[in-house]
Amino acid sequence: MWSDRSSVVLSQACVIAFAAILLLVMIFAPALVSWLLDFSRADLRGTEAYFFVTIYGGSMPAILLLYSLFGLLRGLAAEEVFRQKNVEHLRRISWSCFGGSVICLLSTFYYMPWLAVAVAAGFMGLIVRVLKNVVERAVALQDEVDCTV
Repeated sequence: MWSDRSSVVLSQACVIAFAAILLLVMIFAPALVSWLLDFSRADLRGTEAYFFVTIYGGSMPAILLLYSLFGLLRGLAAEEVFRQKNVEHLRRISWSCFGGSVICLLSTFYYMPWLAVAVAAGFMGLIVRVLKNVVERAVALQDEVDCTV
């Protein structure tokens, strides 16, 4: 039977899988960029270094995002939902999305398709930011209830 615990475990496994994919992308970036430049119909000669800056620069917020997401899931597995630590995790996740969005937005100067990634990351950052505000308010209400009782 599927349970909340199963869902959290599946989510943790997905975070680990994405971390492994990120590691592989970082390791094989030269081959991936070479493949993209060969595959693309656009004339992208001379942009290899820019792609590397985007990939490795974008990896930093992605690493922070995955680490924070795993921490958030670890708290949920321990049934600690409305706690300040989760607010901090959500805050870091949203800023990671915004950071990735800025990196991708700057990357549109040499490769316009990065705009789609920039918009998606920025929108995800906004959604997580709103969720962070909701959880932050719930934590405050939980603290009030705990102090009242």
